Amino acid sequence: MSRSGCHQTERGELRIYESSDEVATELADYIAELSEVSVKERGFFAIALSGGSLISLMGKLCEAPYNKTVDWSKWYIFWADERVVSKTHADSNYKLAKDCLLSKVPLIPSHVYSINDSLSAEEAAGEYEFVLRQLVKVRTVGVSEISDCPKFDLILLGMGSDGHVASLFPNHMVLEEKDEWVTFITDSPEPPPERLTFTLPVINSASNVAIVVTGSSKAETLHLAIDDVGRDFSKLPARMVNPGNGNLVWFLDKLAASKLEAFKCTE
Repeated sequence: MSRSGCHQTERGELRIYESSDEVATELADYIAELSEVSVKERGFFAIALSGGSLISLMGKLCEAPYNKTVDWSKWYIFWADERVVSKTHADSNYKLAKDCLLSKVPLIPSHVYSINDSLSAEEAAGEYEFVLRQLVKVRTVGVSEISDCPKFDLILLGMGSDGHVASLFPNHMVLEEKDEWVTFITDSPEPPPERLTFTLPVINSASNVAIVVTGSSKAETLHLAIDDVGRDFSKLPARMVNPGNGNLVWFLDKLAASKLEAFKCTE
């Protein structure tokens, strides 16, 4: 680990590393450890992925020792957000994960829950939530102690330079959604416009949420998401991630962390 190390803050645990390569190595360790604990405790590991650079940073899981030591047969994989495109489309989060990770490890195909790409955004969101509710009933996915929301063992998120997580964008009405587990948007400020996304109550009901951010272009937004910057930025989506009965961990390289108070204190 870098000299910057770990910092416990009101916004979760900050793990700061010298490079994105170190982030990838430590992220693989973290995921493998959570997988082992979840399988021992529940018999399953329910994980939700996002897209973007996060997936490439998970690539270490395809390598030794994880490709042999992780109990891939117990993994149940979901998406915290997805673009409403064909599974073979370049914009598909499913395709990205399949190409970079899922096709390279011995998963059980029926444990991979991608969206139905033959439906409209609204229909696909409804179907995905229905499937998720069935899995919560049989406890393949856990249930929150404080609500009826699913309690994922791990939700993995990236963060956009505008502070969005999953497909929850700043100032969008879906940030206020309280009842649905999975919702949809048709006006994403980034292409493609139609997307599905977990809602904040689902994200904040997880046992563990990890947000992975690398690169200097996101340093200022990360500062707004983590440091005490006043109420003006309280509705920044990344700042609204706050698992009530779970753990929040930020995996950062030093470029992304360069404007954080915790990082400056180490200089």
